[in-house]
Amino acid sequence: MSRTATYNTTVAWKSEHWGHIVLGNGPEMDFSAPPDAQGHPGVLTPEDAFVAAANTCIMMMFIWATERFKLDLISYDCRAEGTKLIELDRTETFTHLRFWPVIRVAAGEEDPEKVRGRIERALKSAQKYSLVANSVKSEIIIEPRIEVVAG
Repeated sequence: MSRTATYNTTVAWKSEHWGHIVLGNGPEMDFSAPPDAQGHPGVLTPEDAFVAAANTCIMMMFIWATERFKLDLISYDCRAEGTKLIELDRTETFTHLRFWPVIRVAAGEEDPEKVRGRIERALKSAQKYSLVANSVKSEIIIEPRIEVVAG
């Protein structure tokens, strides 16, 4: 049987191109449009939040997958980038999201190539089960750098 879950945020306009967001899980902060859209530098933008949502969701699903695939995760760092297309009529769409995770896993006594294969499967599972990645129409591109640390 299917279930649902609901998440919420509250935004309020402060002045000019400033807003304030309160996330349903507690954090709150000011935000703005990006500087190239008459916004302010140095604060959260909707574009940043969009890319961050996908990046954080894929990372959390990767952590879940490493537990499922019995991997000894040492570290995971990922830079993500969203590319938006600005049409002539000024409509905008993120065409793709690109991720560059750097993953380090300890092999212990196992064959490093077998461990690498499980890491790659875990990464595919992370993408498959990522709520955010599954909810966007942008192409998702993951280009990992994997290091298996021998025992």
